[in-house]
Amino acid sequence: MISVTQLSVTYDSGYQALKPVSLEFRRGELTVLLGASGAGKSTLLRCLNGLVAPSAGRVCTERNPDIVKTAATLRDHRRRTGMIFQHHQLIPRRTALQNVLTGRLSFYSAWRTLFPFGAEDMELALSCLDRVGLLNYANSRVDRLSGGQQQRVGIARALASQPEVLIADEPVASLDPASADSVMDLIKEVCAQDGLTTIVSLHQLALARRIADRIVGIRGGEVVFDGTPQVLNEAAIAHIYEGILELPARKLQLTRQPIADAALLQA
Repeated sequence: MISVTQLSVTYDSGYQALKPVSLEFRRGELTVLLGASGAGKSTLLRCLNGLVAPSAGRVCTERNPDIVKTAATLRDHRRRTGMIFQHHQLIPRRTALQNVLTGRLSFYSAWRTLFPFGAEDMELALSCLDRVGLLNYANSRVDRLSGGQQQRVGIARALASQPEVLIADEPVASLDPASADSVMDLIKEVCAQDGLTTIVSLHQLALARRIADRIVGIRGGEVVFDGTPQVLNEAAIAHIYEGILELPARKLQLTRQPIADAALLQA
C-alpha cells in the first residue's frame, strides 16, 4: 500500500503542478491515472517514487510514514519500487540480460557494482525475462529488439528489484495498439500474481477501461474522478477533459467507437 496525504507540488517558477491531493493505492490493485497532457499525472507518479519532492504533504507506505524524511528512507522506498518508463530507458548496446541486471544495482554499494553479478542475481534476472516471454532473447542486444520487446525488457528490469510498488509512466505511448494491449496485459498479470501496488498513467481511454481496477481522473492538478471503469461514464470523461474535448458528452460514443480515443490522444 502507498498513500499520499494533502500532497502538492509547486515548482520554482510558481506553477502549481499538483494541488492538495489525498489518495490511497491498495496492494494488488492496478490504478490508471487518466488525464490530458500537463494535468499532473507524471508529477504525481514522480512524487510516488521520490523523484520529485512535494512542496507540502507526504507520501507514506506501510514501512515508511514519510518516504523523503531521510536519505535512508528514500533509498529504502526506491529499492522497493519498480519503475517502467515511456521510452524504455534501456542501454542500447547491452543485452536484454545485462539491462535486466541493472534492476539489482540498488541492492549493492558503489564499489560492489564494479564486480560481476553473482549466480543468484543471474538466476533472478533470467527468471524475470522468462516471465515476460523473452528468455530466448537474453543475449540479444536490446537495440535489435522491437519496441514491444524493449518495453518487456523494461518490465523485467523492474521486476528484478522484487518490488512492492510498480509505477509506469505512459508505458505504451510509443507502441502500436497490438503491442500496447500485450504489454498492458502483462503488467496486469504481474500485478495480480505478485500482489503489487500498481499505478499507471495512460492516454488510451479504451485500454484504461479494459485494464484498470480503478481509474483516477486528474485535471489541472486536481483529482476530479475516482472510481471503477464501470462508473466512468461519458459525463465523467468530459469532466476530466473539460476544456480539451470540444464534443458534448452525449455525442461521445466512447464504448463503441475509437474516434473518441483519437480525440483524447490529441490532448
